[in-house]
Amino acid sequence: MLARRKTLVAAFLAAFCLLSAYYFWHGEPPSRVLPLQERPSRLWRHLHPLLEKYVPDCPKPIQNGSPGLPRFDAIHETPRQNLLANVDEIRRPMQVAHDGFVQAISNLNVGDSFAPGTVGIVSSAGGTYLPTFVVSLSLLRRTGSTLPVELFMKDRTEYEAHICEVILPGLGAKCLVLSEILAGQNETETIQPIEGFQIKSFAMLFSSYEKFLWLDADCVPLHDPAVLLESEPFISTGLVTWPDFWSNTAAPVYFNISRQPEPSSTTRQATEAGIMLVSKPTHIRSLILSAYYNYYGPNYYYSLLGQGAPGAGDKDTFLHAAAALNQSFYAVSEIVVDLGNLTPGDSQIAINAGYVQADPVQDYNLTSQGKYRIRDPSVAKPPRAFFVHAGAPEFNPGKELLGSKLQGFDGNPTRLWTYPPEAMKRLGYDAEQRFWEETMSVTCNMESIFESWKSKSGLCDSVRDHWKSVFENTDIEVPAFTDD
Repeated sequence: MLARRKTLVAAFLAAFCLLSAYYFWHGEPPSRVLPLQERPSRLWRHLHPLLEKYVPDCPKPIQNGSPGLPRFDAIHETPRQNLLANVDEIRRPMQVAHDGFVQAISNLNVGDSFAPGTVGIVSSAGGTYLPTFVVSLSLLRRTGSTLPVELFMKDRTEYEAHICEVILPGLGAKCLVLSEILAGQNETETIQPIEGFQIKSFAMLFSSYEKFLWLDADCVPLHDPAVLLESEPFISTGLVTWPDFWSNTAAPVYFNISRQPEPSSTTRQATEAGIMLVSKPTHIRSLILSAYYNYYGPNYYYSLLGQGAPGAGDKDTFLHAAAALNQSFYAVSEIVVDLGNLTPGDSQIAINAGYVQADPVQDYNLTSQGKYRIRDPSVAKPPRAFFVHAGAPEFNPGKELLGSKLQGFDGNPTRLWTYPPEAMKRLGYDAEQRFWEETMSVTCNMESIFESWKSKSGLCDSVRDHWKSVFENTDIEVPAFTDD
C-alpha cells in the first residue's frame, strides 16, 4: 500500500512539473483542448507580441529605378539587380529583427493550430470579389470536388449574411472574419490593420485545415484538386507553388538579411501565389515567417522581395520564407501560359484574358526524370492544364466581364479564350463554356443578393444575351480542346 502511495505521489509531482513548464513557456494552462474556433485567436495572442517586438528598426527601403518586365530565362544566367538606394542603412537592423523573429518562432507553441486529419480549400474574398468567388466555388463543385472551403473576409464590412449563412453552406463553404481573430485582448492593445496583399498569409495561417489548397477568388481548378493533396510532389515537400511569367527580382540584400544563399537567376521563376498547396505540420513556421514578411510588407518586405516588379506584393513571401527556414518546397517548372484572343496582324500574341497553370503531378513526373520543358520543350509533351486564373476579366458581370473584351476585333460578341491552340488543347474540354454556364446560373439566381450588385441592373439579361450570341451561335468557331 505504501509503495502504491509513493507511486501516486511521484506521478502527481511529475504532472505538476509538466504543468509548471507549460505555464512557463505558454502562459496558460492546458486545462482543456481548445475548441477549434478558439485556436486561431490563441495563436495570434502568442504571435502578435513577437511581430511587434521584431519590427525593423530602420527607414523604409528606398526604391531607385524599376526592374521593368523581366521574363524568366531558365538558360542564361544574369546578375541580380539591386534597385534599393539605402542598402547599407537597412541591412543590419533588418537582419537583427529577422534573426530575432526566426529564433522566437522556433519556440512558439503551434502544435494545435489546426485540426489533425483535415483537408480543405482556403480563400479570401469580400465586396466586389465575393460574386467572383461564388462563381469559382460553383465551378469547383462542377469538377466533383467535395473538399470543404474556408473563406476569409477582412472584417464585418465584407460579411454578407445571406451569402455566408444561406448560400455558401449549401456549397460546402463557410465564412471567417479575420478582424475578429485579430481583435485585441484588451482595450489598450493596438492592432495594425491587415488588408490587401497581407490577408492571404494570415488566412492561410489561421485556417483550421491540416493540409489545404489555397485559391484566389478568381482561380479555378479544371479537375478535382483532391488528388493533388494525395500525390507527389506535395507528399514529400509539404509546399507546392506555381510560377509567374517573371524572373525573381528580390534584392541581393534580402539574402543577407535572411542569411540564405542567393539563388541564381535561372533557379526558378517568381511565384504566382494565386494557387498553393500547404501542409501545416511541415510548414507552419514557413507560414508564420511569411506572415511576418506580409505584416511588414507594405513598408519593408514587398520592396525587398519584388523591387517594383509586376504583381509585387505577397506573392514571393512564401517560397522565400520556406527557403530562409531551410524547409522543402516544390516550385512547378512548367511555364504559365497566357489565355486569350489572337491579336490582329502577324504578332501571334494572345490578348490576355487569363492564364493556365500546369498539373503539378505531371510536371513532377517530368522533372523527377531530369526533363525540364522550360529549358527544352522538345523533351516531352506539356502537362495538362489544371488551373485557370481567370482574372482579366474576372467572371463577375458586376465588374468588367461584360465590357469590351467580349467583342471581337469586328465588334461582334466573341469567346474570351481562343488562343494559343496548344493551351486550348491542354484544357481538355470547353472550359470557357462551363465558366459561362456557372456565371449565368449565379447571376440569374442571385442578381439581387450581392451587395456589390444592388446598384446594377440587367446583369442576368446581359449574360444570357452573350451566351446566346456566342455559345448558341453555330457560326462562331469552337477551338480544339484535345489532340484528337
